[in-house]
This record gives sequence, C-alpha cells and structure tokens, in this order.
Amino acid sequence: MAEKIILASASPRRQELLRYVTSEFEVIPADVDETLPEGISAEKSAEYLAVKKAEHIALKYPESVVIGSDTVVIIDCEILGKPANEKDAERMLKLLSGKTHTVVTGVCIARGKQKKSFSQETKVKFYPLTEKEIHDYIATGDPMDKAGAYGIQGEGCVLIEGIEGDFFTVMGLPAARLKRELADFLK
Repeated sequence: MAEKIILASASPRRQELLRYVTSEFEVIPADVDETLPEGISAEKSAEYLAVKKAEHIALKYPESVVIGSDTVVIIDCEILGKPANEKDAERMLKLLSGKTHTVVTGVCIARGKQKKSFSQETKVKFYPLTEKEIHDYIATGDPMDKAGAYGIQGEGCVLIEGIEGDFFTVMGLPAARLKRELADFLK
C-alpha cells in the first residue's frame, strides 16, 4: 500500500494483527478521554471510542490513513473494561464464569475529515471457573491490561469453552474485515 498508515493504538495485539493486513504502518497511540456519552448503548461504545481515537490522530496527520480501534466486553448490559486491580479482575472473572458474553471491537479508518467505521461482535462462552482457577489466572498478570480481565490468545484460552464469531475480534482487531474495509476506503 502506498498510503502512510498509522495505528492509533499501543496494543501489541493490535499491532500483531495489523501486520496481517499491511506490513507498513506506524504506531501513534491516541491519548483521548474515554468517557462515554450519557445514553450510548454498550454495543455502540467500542465504535464510538474507535472513532474518537482515529479522529484525534487524523487531525494531526491529515494526509495519513489512521486506524483507531477499541474493544469492550459486555455481560448483562454491563461493559467490562480493563480491571483496576486484582480484586476488580476477580469480580469480572466471576461475572463471566459459566456464561456467554459479547465482545465488540469497533474500528475507524480515517484520513483528514473522511472516515468509515464499523463494529464486529463475537460471543464467548466461559467454562464455570473455580476460585483456584480464577486466582491462578490472576497470578499470571495476564488479565490486568485486557478488557473483561482475560486474553483469549494467552493463558486465558483455558477459561474459554467456545466462541461464535471472529476470533480476532476478541483479540482486539477483526483483521479479515479490516482488510476489506481498508481496501474499500482507499478506492
């Protein structure tokens, strides 16, 4: 791709996945206020934040194509972000234990004032977890920087009974759909 592409995220997982879409990109994390507006649905929140991140960087680099992304874990209409501490991670993992939840990743592609955004959803079912499994997983440190307090691609894989949808959406960037949306955006 001849276009200069910027990923507006510091996430190593998103960087890894974007390499499947394009090998040429720069990383410039968007430092934005992630407070959600009153009344926004949980399902729309990830896309809202992805747009906010992409627009923030696109204003500074109007000639570049900017990709912003955000992922949320939703259970019983509650958004689970990154845990504040180990106690919060424990609370989240207990909420997810034995249940199916939704992971939504929102993506925005922007250049200057032009933008295109979308969301992709995947259902994830957890096995029922024992206290020991929860504490052992938290002790790995893996849940602390991840929405919903788990990573499907790491040690958290042993918590998951199954998924319905795109695996990479749960990791934080739906690469196959992004490749198609990006090609369409660049036409």
